[in-house]
Amino acid sequence: MPIFRYYPNHSTGDPELEKKVFRYSLLFPSLIVFIIWLVKLTETTFGLDLSTYGIFPLRLSGLVGILASPLIHGSYEHLFANSVPLFILTFALTYFYRGLAYRIFFLIYFISGICVWLGGRESYHIGASGVVYGLASFLFFSGVLRSDLKLLTISIIVVFLYGSMFWGIFPFKPDISWESHLWGAISGLVLAAWFRHQGPRRPPVPWEDEPDDLPEENQEDFSGDIQSEENVKSEKI
Repeated sequence: MPIFRYYPNHSTGDPELEKKVFRYSLLFPSLIVFIIWLVKLTETTFGLDLSTYGIFPLRLSGLVGILASPLIHGSYEHLFANSVPLFILTFALTYFYRGLAYRIFFLIYFISGICVWLGGRESYHIGASGVVYGLASFLFFSGVLRSDLKLLTISIIVVFLYGSMFWGIFPFKPDISWESHLWGAISGLVLAAWFRHQGPRRPPVPWEDEPDDLPEENQEDFSGDIQSEENVKSEKI
């Protein structure tokens, strides 16, 4: 999806161009949500149990779960609970971070999965919640680290909508993969810090381009004028 290579990393103020970016930004999250629903529908239609394709820590057969586990959900309630935030947060990432979005998404996808495989409990870990936590963490911390008003606003919205997710990184409910939540959040934080100088940039403010000091030539002329005036005054005195 190379279209963002031709778009600037910040809002251009061109309504037509921003509409195109907005429409395009809906495609990727729609595709991701469509895939996870298709997987669940296939599982129920054919009476399958795909949970054994989840991440099983430190087991070679569990490595396939790094790729497959975010696509597998235990129930439709679990699936719906992940679909809405996954769509919203992926859209926000794709729209506001443009050329950087796909790299961040798949890094969160794989880094969080690898960390769960290395440090999770001996159980099958399934669901896209690790990716959801990673996206929320990245959007929040990236907005803070970049000191961009628009991105900081996104951070505040993320906290407002999904601030309660914070408690999901603690082992309060043993039947929930809190490890996926924790490693997803950590991967989002690390990537926000690592890529803080890449991606969207704050549009330049007009007065920031103005030189702080006058050119040396003008400074010399100006000081010369003052000196000449003082000479004239001293001569008159």
